[in-house]
Amino acid sequence: MITLLIVVVVVVAALIVVQSRQTKKRAELALADALADARQVNERLGGQIYGLTGSNDAAKQALADASERNIAAGSQLEQARTPAQAKLAKQTALEGLYYIRAARTAMGMDPGPEIPALDGQNTAGNVTEDRTIDYDGRQIAASPNPSAGTPNYYPGGRVAGRPVPAGWYSEPWWKPALIGGAWGLGSALLFSSLFSGMEGVHYGAQGFESGYGDGYQDGLAAATDPGYDQGSYDSGGFDSGGYDSGGYDGGSYDSGGFDSGGFDGGGDF
Repeated sequence: MITLLIVVVVVVAALIVVQSRQTKKRAELALADALADARQVNERLGGQIYGLTGSNDAAKQALADASERNIAAGSQLEQARTPAQAKLAKQTALEGLYYIRAARTAMGMDPGPEIPALDGQNTAGNVTEDRTIDYDGRQIAASPNPSAGTPNYYPGGRVAGRPVPAGWYSEPWWKPALIGGAWGLGSALLFSSLFSGMEGVHYGAQGFESGYGDGYQDGLAAATDPGYDQGSYDSGGFDSGGYDSGGYDGGSYDSGGFDSGGFDGGGDF
């Protein structure tokens, strides 16, 4: 009986060792595949950066942003120890490819092949009309097209958990949140002023603050359901006071260490 018990223990231990090795091997293969996928995208980005020279301010800024993404993705790849971390690097590289398309568009060139959508890009919306607002003592402009007055491109997606529509802007008004990881108190007011009623942006300041595209639609659907009780909902209390954006310089931005986090471009690219 004791001999049989020993045999069983040995067999179970052997199975555990084998399964552990198989699990480790699968994890190593998954990481290798994710790293190879991300490297392929980042190498393509690097090749396109060095193959283009900006001929105007909008193209030069887009290429500078693409170069920053290329460097950041390379750093993320060096530090990646899991498939999820490798996918973060891939998102960064994919975003860089969007800046390449923007640079080519700004120079009147064929933008090139389509690129997989970024995380939150499809729900963030698009700038569909020229608009200029006065905000905190300065003018902020948005346009669907590049120009001398709107040389800063953003491909659309989420920054620090909130959506930013794709388009061209007079300044990268989202960059303070990108750098600091949090939005200022006046950000919802700025968003509302800049995009209120715009056809390509199907949500307002509340959706912006709630992170539209990250489960927000489900809540919106529930709120419009006849059986949903909105009686206790209170949208009041928004205070834009205390926001100080003074001294912000949107030009020649260098974010070094940029982390665009959480993206899975999906499938092979």
